[in-house]
Amino acid sequence: MTSSVFGRAAEPIVIDIWSDVVCPFCYLGHAVLAEAVEQHPHGSAVQIRYHSFQLNPGFAPGEAVLADDYLATSHGMPKAQIEASHAQLAARGADAGLDYQFEKAQMVNTLDAHRIIHLAKAHGQETAMVERLFRAEFTDGLNLADHGVLADLAAELGLDRAEAVTTLATKGYEKDIRADLGRARELGISGVPFFVFDDKRAVSGAQPVELFRRALDLAWQDRQTQPA
Repeated sequence: MTSSVFGRAAEPIVIDIWSDVVCPFCYLGHAVLAEAVEQHPHGSAVQIRYHSFQLNPGFAPGEAVLADDYLATSHGMPKAQIEASHAQLAARGADAGLDYQFEKAQMVNTLDAHRIIHLAKAHGQETAMVERLFRAEFTDGLNLADHGVLADLAAELGLDRAEAVTTLATKGYEKDIRADLGRARELGISGVPFFVFDDKRAVSGAQPVELFRRALDLAWQDRQTQPA
């Protein structure tokens, strides 16, 4: 392969993602972005970094309720509206290879889940942990506020379960999480998923794969116009 095909050597295209593991659109956005990266001719030159965001920071720590019940009681959404929204999202998810089981999903305070993501990041397992937590929430219906569940999921990926338990018990990675949340406020992020490409361009929401491909194209084009 010649340099004319791939362009000059460049630093990785960095995509910063703010998301929450109880956000169904974040799960879809994660999957569609992964598809776009896989399709892109320079997908191997992409680095993805996840950042903590909480949809419901005021939700009582340790508690869990069915997400549908939460939407009905806290947001006054009629059952028919909830079901219609879920059906539409489930169809989009199926196209991306996701198996949404909304009747099982639980609303929790996700602060501890974010601790586990940061722990996984420290061991090079960040993306795998994010994916496993999404699947645990939206397919398996697990309680992501339960420390035992979170520790088991960490161990499932090969992380040390005892370290996960200690991380949760000692409120580990608090500074890192607060930094993520603070940066989100600086950027004016009020909803997730939120994607920032090379600290230049933002994409908000679970957009079609073509839009993510376009953002990747522009990021790569920027590299070709920069002086060597």
